[in-house]
Amino acid sequence: MCGIVGYWGPNAESGLVERMAARIAHRGPDGSGSWIDPAAGIALGHRRLAILDLSSAGAQPMTSPCGDYVVAFNGEIYNHLDIRCEMEQGGQAPRWRGHSDTETLAAALGLWGVRGALERTNGMFALAIWRRSTRTLTLARDRMGEKPLYYGRCGSTLFFGSELKAFGAHPDWHPEIDRDSVASFLQYNYVPAPRSIYRGVFKLSPAHLVEISDPLAPLPNSVAYWDIASAARAGLAIRDEQPADIEHRLHDLLRNSVRIRMAADVPLGAFLSGGIDSTLIAALMQAQSGSPVRTFTVGFAETAYNEAEHARAVASHLGTDHTELTVTPEDALALVPQLPAIWDEPFADSSQIPTFLLAKLTREHVTVSLSGDGGDELFGGYTRYVDGLRTWRLLSRLPLPARRMLAEAISRFPGPISAVAESVLPARLKVTHLADRLPKLAQVMRVASEQDYYRNLVSHWREPESVVIGTRRQMGGSSAELSVPGATMVDRMMLTDMQTYLPDDILVKVDRASMAVSLEARVPFLDHRVVEEAWKLPPEWKLRDNTGKRVLRSLLDRYVPRALVERPKMGFGVPIEHWLGGPLRDWAEDLLSEERLRREGFLDPTPIRALWNEHKQGRRRWHYLLWDVLMFEAWLDSHA
Repeated sequence: MCGIVGYWGPNAESGLVERMAARIAHRGPDGSGSWIDPAAGIALGHRRLAILDLSSAGAQPMTSPCGDYVVAFNGEIYNHLDIRCEMEQGGQAPRWRGHSDTETLAAALGLWGVRGALERTNGMFALAIWRRSTRTLTLARDRMGEKPLYYGRCGSTLFFGSELKAFGAHPDWHPEIDRDSVASFLQYNYVPAPRSIYRGVFKLSPAHLVEISDPLAPLPNSVAYWDIASAARAGLAIRDEQPADIEHRLHDLLRNSVRIRMAADVPLGAFLSGGIDSTLIAALMQAQSGSPVRTFTVGFAETAYNEAEHARAVASHLGTDHTELTVTPEDALALVPQLPAIWDEPFADSSQIPTFLLAKLTREHVTVSLSGDGGDELFGGYTRYVDGLRTWRLLSRLPLPARRMLAEAISRFPGPISAVAESVLPARLKVTHLADRLPKLAQVMRVASEQDYYRNLVSHWREPESVVIGTRRQMGGSSAELSVPGATMVDRMMLTDMQTYLPDDILVKVDRASMAVSLEARVPFLDHRVVEEAWKLPPEWKLRDNTGKRVLRSLLDRYVPRALVERPKMGFGVPIEHWLGGPLRDWAEDLLSEERLRREGFLDPTPIRALWNEHKQGRRRWHYLLWDVLMFEAWLDSHA
């Protein structure tokens, strides 16, 4: 795991690209390297976190054996030994200098070209590849988007790298904040790819590559070398296979995915929350390990946010070497001012706080940790799949005009309607914080299509154009189209999340949190073979009787008693609602002051102040929307 950076423009020199790489030294504290071609104006920089082949034979940037390709690589190629075998069996292998996956990749580039090499890989990566003979720069990203890669132009210089902060060391870096991206951020609590927070700077989409032959020409479109939607269609088309056969293959694939992600020349462990996903990963690790696996969890004093006791019970059953840290409110609150620097772009998933604290704890003991992320998106684990499906089925029975009339009444009188409902509904049907939920219900009642419904369901600020000054953006994005017979609404919701929420929120959260402390996080569920196999499962093997991840529960029965993991989904959050009314109140008041918002000129203070006042007075719970604004303001404060 490493960090890469580079530029293509006037005056390429090693000292400058090394200073850029130093900005992301946390991604690779074990070494650094640079490569330049002054005549072409290209410079590549690298920071190394040594995981495989700790010797100098794994140093980067690395030139291919044929001498034509130079690669700066961030990530891991888990099947690189298989790729070496393919070369050796064909009599095409070079004389190996070491056993790093970077050396394998460099040789593969020379033998099969960029696309041929990428199609053979099983891994997570962001790559910058310079081909000397054609003076062509190729940027590429792994299939599911585990590793980040930004690129774009400022002035006459093309920039590319793992994190935006690296570009700030270059004298040509004078970025402009993209107001349309600010609006998208407020809607989703992250900046959706391919945009970044800066105009003209982009995130490369997962499973895509872009080939650039002129740094001054308009940036070409990226192209896909693999496609999650195609994988979904292919899997759905053969759903009539025997489920037991699919479960058996899925178990074998998951075992293999975990096993190849346990390859490391440094200490290794696993995040363990005690939930289904992390427990299954830890169980598969322990089943294939000759010694106790190191597992890690963080707990909280607030009972509603604490899963530590469940993780402890699982660890005891599996026999792992378990480490647990109880996080105090003071620990979490002390981290808040650091968030903008760690995430580098506005990012408002509040679970970033416990994720970072867990990564920090884990790094004190190991250098690599396996994670259970991806299980919800692949196997129907989110409660919104159950609730969203049920609600849409009810709403779609009403004619659209009637729904919109009812939505208008709810929007005008949420308080009185909530009070009436609380007084007449039986206890089993009562909903907590109904007055806060009714406006969201009213919003989704107005939409005409399933696609717009799900987009509304996952949105925070649903009309950010009314808050962001000067944006041209209209409510963007849509849920995925799956035109295969038998595709369900839940299939479409999951595919949408795999294309958007997973790479742009979950994997950004995990990457920045882990890399900030020089920890490599590996995600076995996102092995592309597992992803493709998951799409072959009949829908009832994912979601049945209002319960998700049925197949994972079945697999987990082989390793732990179900009672250890059967409980309501808790998530990995922190009590932002209460903090904003207590220890973070002064911090928030400063960032949300009307004078400040007007001076900056990005956000209209009127609706923001109205929400803040209602929240402070305890009349409504607006912490999710306010946290989005606060994270933008905090980011702006540290990056202006």
